[in-house]
Amino acid sequence: MEWSTVAEIGTAAGTLVLATATFAAVRSSNSSARLAERSLQSAIKPLLIPSKTSDEDQKVGFVDSHWVHVAGGRGTAEATDEAIYLTLSLRNVGPGLALLNAWMFYPDRFVGETERPDHSAFHRLTRDIYIPSGDLGFWQDALRDPSDPAFGQAGSMIRNRESFTVDLMYGDVEGGQRMISRFAFGPARDDAWLPAVSKHWNVDGPDPR
Repeated sequence: MEWSTVAEIGTAAGTLVLATATFAAVRSSNSSARLAERSLQSAIKPLLIPSKTSDEDQKVGFVDSHWVHVAGGRGTAEATDEAIYLTLSLRNVGPGLALLNAWMFYPDRFVGETERPDHSAFHRLTRDIYIPSGDLGFWQDALRDPSDPAFGQAGSMIRNRESFTVDLMYGDVEGGQRMISRFAFGPARDDAWLPAVSKHWNVDGPDPR
């Protein structure tokens, strides 16, 4: 065997071993980076549920100087000729800060399995609402356009004390990991409303269900 041939074979084998080692290192590095990214996302992901009935009342003001008090574990719903005022007392049970940004009203109470709602038609909040991890907060907004079908539907259901549903969309402090949580409002014995969360959907990632 020619020594030149042996040298070429040795060089080729060394190159193959080096390429294999490089591929394994890059693959391991990518896997570690993905794991680190998932760990970071898990650490800043929020999750909203109704607050506890033992939580304190919160005073909530609207842009037109309308004020309401929402008790722990409760929501409020008021209908006037000019506006529909809605609030909900919430707790963030996730590890990250929650940033609320959009919502949708439904004149119904959903039962059973439902598809993830299309958030493109949601109403945007007029201001950002933040709820720290493990802390008490609230959601608020109002319908003010009488030509909006939801305005008349909401007004009728509130005055008749009928159950309705609100979807809230929110994400982490970076604006990512958006979630949609569905809250059913049922009439309580007093003038308040009793909320219950029924579903959580991932918007920016696969739904585990």
